[in-house]
Amino acid sequence: MLFCPKCGSILQPKTEKGKKVMACSCGYIDKSGEKVVVKETVTKGKKVEVVEEDENLPLATNTVCPKCGHTEVGYWLVQTRAGDEPETKFLKCLKCKHTWRDYS
Repeated sequence: MLFCPKCGSILQPKTEKGKKVMACSCGYIDKSGEKVVVKETVTKGKKVEVVEEDENLPLATNTVCPKCGHTEVGYWLVQTRAGDEPETKFLKCLKCKHTWRDYS
């Protein structure tokens, strides 16, 4: 990683006059000619697996299973995002065991 000698920020790749250079938002451009390789690696996060006992689930009112149409649907809440965002409601049909999320 290269840092700007003027302000200390990280230098970002930029194209100037057809050449790739490392530049800073303060206006500094690295002209040292040092070859820099920029790589980005994206990794997939773990899949969230929720295991609940069907008989202990509270029943959701006015909810119909989108797969089989059964009206006995259990639910549970999980904080899957940041603490300042609402919980995710998971629903599970007690007949066909189909599970889905409700973000509302």
